[in-house]
Amino acid sequence: MKLAKRVSTLTPSTTLEITAKAKELKDAGHDVIGLGAGEPDFNTPEHILDAAKKAMDQGLTKYTPSGGLPALKKEIISKLERDQKLSYKPSEVIVCTGAKHALYTLFQVLLDKDDEVIIPTPYWVSYPEQVKLAEGVPVYVEGKEENHFKITASQLKEVITSKTKALILNSPSNPTGMIYTKEELQELGKVCLAHNVLIVSDEIYEKLLYDGNEHISIAQLSPELKDATIIINGVSKSHSMTGWRIGYAVGNATIISAMTNLASHSTSNPTSIAQYATIAAYAGSQEDVEVMRKAFEERLNIIFEKLNAIPGFYCIKPQGAFYLFPNASEAAKMAGFQDVDSLVKALLEEEKVALVPGSGFGADNYVRLSYATSLDQLEQAVERIARYMEKVTVK
Repeated sequence: MKLAKRVSTLTPSTTLEITAKAKELKDAGHDVIGLGAGEPDFNTPEHILDAAKKAMDQGLTKYTPSGGLPALKKEIISKLERDQKLSYKPSEVIVCTGAKHALYTLFQVLLDKDDEVIIPTPYWVSYPEQVKLAEGVPVYVEGKEENHFKITASQLKEVITSKTKALILNSPSNPTGMIYTKEELQELGKVCLAHNVLIVSDEIYEKLLYDGNEHISIAQLSPELKDATIIINGVSKSHSMTGWRIGYAVGNATIISAMTNLASHSTSNPTSIAQYATIAAYAGSQEDVEVMRKAFEERLNIIFEKLNAIPGFYCIKPQGAFYLFPNASEAAKMAGFQDVDSLVKALLEEEKVALVPGSGFGADNYVRLSYATSLDQLEQAVERIARYMEKVTVK
């Protein structure tokens, strides 16, 4: 059977591929340390679990409105007012089956064939694939290491054409952990406004910030930028609810209405129980969110120094999220490889450490390590990497 052309160009998720390979080795009895998956290693907070149980006990297990429960939209609106001082109406909010589904649905309603979406590199692996699935064209702009992997307004200007529909901004970033400052966002925003480019602001890691850094949404900076921005967010990372699959989009009511109509023909609605759990996540105590953030920051501060001490690895300290993104090109050369992908493969096979090659993020010279796992596992992983590099360097 011949498959549709739209799936012929898709690249499998690198992170899921590495995670699956690590699981395969683990199931075969190997002591594998997996640093690939992007999810907190904490359980969902207790009061959120209790809310889900209560919803089940009360029979709240039926269909909901396609765009999400009114009570959940209300909590999302309250959260945005509380955290970003942004005001939205229910008609400007859609609850989706995860932030990934919110992005997918957005591109489906936004893009026509050959419309262009500007994607800074390094990028989260699904951005280009989702654009291509909507018959759009990803246009890549390199966030250079010397600029902490962020693009500039002048770079943005250079790639805008008559077909440019949107710019994706991810701050804090997956995979680099870097954040855009207020001044940087203002400059990028000016360019977008001047060329009528929609800003897709992926803020899924907004609660995971370190060293006193502050999250700023580009939509906060002016009424004009608010109107030109669709915010994507959710509870997966902030509240350790990756499996619950609740995300949302907020912004222009016409776009949100179109997304809601499309969702009604694809998912019907996000899972009812998960929605009630998310109401509790936003309405209840945020203490557990801070506990997780502090744990990630502690791990970062310990592991960052140890990793940077390994010959051939160089890493800029991330400001948020829970990833390290070191340049490993020199390490690959030292080990006798032509590319970093081969180094990643060798580390998995010989030292049973699963990293994600930067090629999946549009940055061939890098690797991504998630520190969303125990400090003991992280320290063991770094020791194994150091041992491998010492072995191949001596050779």
